[in-house]
Amino acid sequence: MEAVTDNPHAAAEDITEAVRIKLGSISRQAVYDTLGVFVEKSLVRRIQPAGSVARFEDRVGDNHHHLVCRGCDLMYDIDCAVGATPCLTANDDHGFLIDEAEVVHWGWCPACQA
Repeated sequence: MEAVTDNPHAAAEDITEAVRIKLGSISRQAVYDTLGVFVEKSLVRRIQPAGSVARFEDRVGDNHHHLVCRGCDLMYDIDCAVGATPCLTANDDHGFLIDEAEVVHWGWCPACQA
């Protein structure tokens, strides 16, 4: 869990490396399995923007979104601009009970603009 907290928006491979630095030898599969349990228990959120590998963060329980750089894949959290969960109000829910909305803002970070 510490590796996810210390490396927000990290891919599983990066989390594996962080765990290995801290604990020594650990299998990639053990990290993937642990991340899966963390996601299942809502301790960690799995994010996978289109065309990107899955990433993990420990910011759960709110309905924030993400800003991703098209050049280097840098990712930031973006809070909802109005109210707690404005994106959860769909104009037609088709009978669904909506509990999450995923919005990804794409652009170019300052370094990639240069």
